[in-house]
Amino acid sequence: MRALILVDLQNDFVGGGALAVPDGDAVIEVANRLLPHFDFIVATQDWHPVGHQSFAMSHPDHKVGEVIDLHGLPQVLWPVHCVQETLGAEFVTTLNAGAITHVVRKGTDPTIDSYSGFFDNGHRKKTEMTAVLKEAGVDEVWVMGLATDYCVKFTALDAVQEGFRTVLVADGCRAVNLSPSDGVAAIQELREAGVKITESTDVR
Repeated sequence: MRALILVDLQNDFVGGGALAVPDGDAVIEVANRLLPHFDFIVATQDWHPVGHQSFAMSHPDHKVGEVIDLHGLPQVLWPVHCVQETLGAEFVTTLNAGAITHVVRKGTDPTIDSYSGFFDNGHRKKTEMTAVLKEAGVDEVWVMGLATDYCVKFTALDAVQEGFRTVLVADGCRAVNLSPSDGVAAIQELREAGVKITESTDVR
């Protein structure tokens, strides 16, 4: 059985959001077209507490985009985004969220970021993602969402590590591109890790 994983299709990551991914809105249409092709759909949701330590404002001597050491891990400092119970953390209104089977919330620990839907960035704690997928009999996951070079990439890499056949829907993703080639490099890294790269038109 295959599942669709929608990564962080939230207001703060699309146009007008606190951490808008360039052209991020375009992936919502792709998601809505794919939903009818999958019986099991998991959506990840960044769900940060106020004052999360990945926020630049939590480190007055640093700025957005800087990389610091955070409890032994490299951490990009981001604008405040996807704070629990705020509009920015909600799913984009044009997404057909009623089709979602299960929501995995991540980034809830204030001391460590969680790009992946499976683990935090240090692989110190695991979400319920693997258990939910395996209980449903899923052995293949198709991944899309925001952003290619962060949460999508690490979700797909962890899916492979957790033993799932993994497919990236490339036209259903957009990159932050702090460096201009980050999105392209992420897709290459995924390909080398065994992730199949495809387009939404290939979904049957």
